[in-house]
Amino acid sequence: MQKTVLIVDDEKSIVDILKFNLEQSEYKTICAYDGLEALNVARRANPDLILLDIMLPHMDGFEVCKTLRSEGSNIPIIMITAREEETDKVFGLELGADDYITKPFSVRELLARVKTNMRRAASTELPPAEGMGEGIRFKELVIDFERHTVFKCGAALELTSREYELLKFLAGTPGKVVSREELMTGVWQYDYFGDLRAVDVAVRRLREKLEDNPAEPIYVMTKRGVGYYFSEE
Repeated sequence: MQKTVLIVDDEKSIVDILKFNLEQSEYKTICAYDGLEALNVARRANPDLILLDIMLPHMDGFEVCKTLRSEGSNIPIIMITAREEETDKVFGLELGADDYITKPFSVRELLARVKTNMRRAASTELPPAEGMGEGIRFKELVIDFERHTVFKCGAALELTSREYELLKFLAGTPGKVVSREELMTGVWQYDYFGDLRAVDVAVRRLREKLEDNPAEPIYVMTKRGVGYYFSEE
């Protein structure tokens, strides 16, 4: 089935270029030119992915991302920014964006990121299933591979596709310390054109949803100066 991308940018020339190249790659596109319009379109159309510029009229991209995530939306979001500041990129990831790309960027890079985020989201969609399938049980936690869902004390957690894949990757080898570089390759699945702090941000967001006390985690642990691991105790 044809996937839909919501393009959000206040520069029509940018929107037209993105629209043309995405449609050439057989994606369906819908467009919005300010933050409020983007929010309404995303709610109504429920696209498969959002390309979201930061600098927008009425409501900036950060606020759009924050609002969608607060409403429980797990639509993959790729932030588009003309800023080089690391703080902007990290802030977007902390709000729940899945990825970011900095202007100017190549069409090839953009399409690669869209494809990768689409594939990851598709792999974590909930298929028809009943009961506990193949997965991992640990303390109060259940990672159900068949339903691509994580349960804690019997309640499903609202994880993004990346948070789910990150947890699954670490839990697959409990006790093994995995470096940020390994996580970037294994979870992000392509050469990341940013810094490895994206991994730290993703781990922090995962802990906020997973742990009773994120400051003293019992599931996703840190090996200082080395990486992260899933507890085996």
